[in-house]
Amino acid sequence: MNAALSPTKLFVRTTPLRDGTGSLVHRLPAEAPLAWLTGEDGVVGWGSAARLDIEGAPRGTEPTDTGRFSRAARWFADLVENADVVDAVGLPGTGLVTFGTFTFAPTSHGSALVVPRVLIGRRNGRAWVTTVTDEPDARPDVPASPARAPRPVGPLSWGPGSLTGRQWTDTVADTVDRIRSGRLDKAVLARDVVAEARSPIDVRTLLDRLRLRYPSCFTFCVDGMVGATPELLLRREGDRLSSLVLAGTRPRGRDAVEDRRLAEELRSSTKDVEEHTLAVDSLRAALRPLARELSVPSSPQLLALANVQHLATRVHARLAPGVSALDAVAALHPTAAVGGTPTAAAMRLIAEVEGMDRGGYAGPVGWLDGAGNAEWGIALRSARVEGRRARLFAGCGIVAGSDPDAELAETESKFRAVREALTDPAARPEA
Repeated sequence: MNAALSPTKLFVRTTPLRDGTGSLVHRLPAEAPLAWLTGEDGVVGWGSAARLDIEGAPRGTEPTDTGRFSRAARWFADLVENADVVDAVGLPGTGLVTFGTFTFAPTSHGSALVVPRVLIGRRNGRAWVTTVTDEPDARPDVPASPARAPRPVGPLSWGPGSLTGRQWTDTVADTVDRIRSGRLDKAVLARDVVAEARSPIDVRTLLDRLRLRYPSCFTFCVDGMVGATPELLLRREGDRLSSLVLAGTRPRGRDAVEDRRLAEELRSSTKDVEEHTLAVDSLRAALRPLARELSVPSSPQLLALANVQHLATRVHARLAPGVSALDAVAALHPTAAVGGTPTAAAMRLIAEVEGMDRGGYAGPVGWLDGAGNAEWGIALRSARVEGRRARLFAGCGIVAGSDPDAELAETESKFRAVREALTDPAARPEA
C-alpha cells in the first residue's frame, strides 16, 4: 500500500529572496531537513505540505519493475494539476517542488516524495523563497535569519555492517567466478558499516561538511538519506537532458607524483575501462527510446574528487515529446554503474549475496518541479541517518578481472567521504 498526505489543493507562492547570501544549510531547522546542493547553489526545504510513501513491491517482483516511479509520477502530476501557483521567479526549482528518494530495489520500503512547506533556493546569483499552504491566505513562518547552528556529532563508536570484510571479499571472489563462467558481465556489490553517536545526529552538520569538502558533488538530504554523490543520473531543463556516468575508480595520491601515477593506471586499466564501457553502453541503450537526439562521447575523461578519481562520461540528449523526468529516471535506474550487466541478472545476484537491504543506497535521489525540470543523482557516498545511528554504504563494480582485496580497499576509499563528515575535527587523528 501507499500512504499519501495530499491536500485537495495547494497554494504555492514563489517570490525573490532579498537576503540571498550565506549558506543555504544554515537556513535549515534541525528537524527533517531537505536539501540538494552544489557548492553554494541549490534548494533546501522543511516541513511537509504533501507526502507520498511507497511501500515495497511483493517478494518475487521483477527486479527491474518501475512501478514505484510511475506511482510517484501520477501522484505529483495530480498535485501539479490541482495547485494554485504564483511564481514570480520562473527558474528551475521554483513553483511547486518535490524532493524525492527511491529505493534501489522495487521490493524495498522507503521510496518517498516530500513537498516542503518552505523552500529556499539559489541559482546563478538569484535567490527565492517558496511557501506551500492549504489555504490561499496562510503564510508559513520563514525565518529572516539563520537557524540555530548545526551541532557537532560528538564521540562515535564504529561497528561492522551486514558482512565482515573477509565475508565480503569471499562474496566478491564468488561473483568473479560467476562472471568468468558467463552467467553475467558485471555486478556492483556494496557493503555497509555502522556508526553510533551518543545523541541524535544533526544531519545539517554532515551537509555543511560534505558541501564544503566536495563542492562539485551533489550534496543531498531526503528523508534520512544523506550524502554527496558525484554521479548525476539526470538533469532536465525543458526538453534537454544530461547525465554523468562514473565507473572505474582509484584513490587520490598522497602527492602530485603519486596522483598522476594513479590517474594513468586508471586510464590504462583494462578492468576499469571495461567496467566504464559497460556503464556507458547501458545508459545509451536506456536513453535511446526516449530521445530525439543523443550525444555520447567516444572515450571517458578523468574526474578527480577530494578522495577518489573516476573515469567519467557526460551524455547529452533531447527528450521526445511527452517523456517526463520520472519516465527518464525509471528508464535509467539502475545504471550498470550501480547494478550491473545484464541488469536483471545482476540485481538478482545482489539480492542473493550482499546480505543486506540497500534501501535508498544507489537509488535515485533529487527533486522535480511542476514545470518538469529536475535534478536526480544516484545516492552514493551516502548514509542512512536515523537518530543516533548512521549506516554508511559503499560499493564497487565487479568484472572478470576484479581482485577482491583491491575492491575492499576501494570501498574504504569511498567510505571516507561520510566517515570524515561524521567525525568532528577535534576527534580526527593527526595526519
